[in-house]
Amino acid sequence: MEKRKGFVDRQKLNLDVKRDFQRWLLLKLLTTVIVSSLIAACILYFYARQELIDSYFDAHIRLRRVSDLLLPVIAVGSAVSLLAGGFLALFLPQKIAGPIYRIEKGLKEVAEGDLTTEVTLRDDDTLKDLAVNVSSTIASLRGHVLQVKEGQLALEDAAKAGDKDKMLELIEQQRILLEKLKT
Repeated sequence: MEKRKGFVDRQKLNLDVKRDFQRWLLLKLLTTVIVSSLIAACILYFYARQELIDSYFDAHIRLRRVSDLLLPVIAVGSAVSLLAGGFLALFLPQKIAGPIYRIEKGLKEVAEGDLTTEVTLRDDDTLKDLAVNVSSTIASLRGHVLQVKEGQLALEDAAKAGDKDKMLELIEQQRILLEKLKT
């Protein structure tokens, strides 16, 4: 399979890309998972404590508290939730940080003057639409710059020929082209 410009082996997890962003997102996701797991465990525990104690009050099994039986179930459920959330928190930032890194890299190239840059992402990347819009914007900017360059060349040719009327016409065209670009 042919590799595109700027792409590295996609089979490995690269945790060095946008490290600060990944840490931030990881912290947010883990916090959300932990808080939601604790809230779910508390709700289940207190609901079971009140409802089940009343329901099983006359049961044949002697229990000090039914909630004591539910505590291991709640602990296992919370642990599974935390593990699942941890895996999500580990891989989700990379699915977002990688495309952001590639888009930023393309925009830096444009900032350095390379208007031939095209930001491309894999088909399954999260920010594919953003990359397409960025590439479209770069292509549009490239078209405007090419028009201005062509006008400049025509203006130089008119100046060499000494044709003042043509020069004035081309200067007006350049002004109109440049007014399209807001600065």
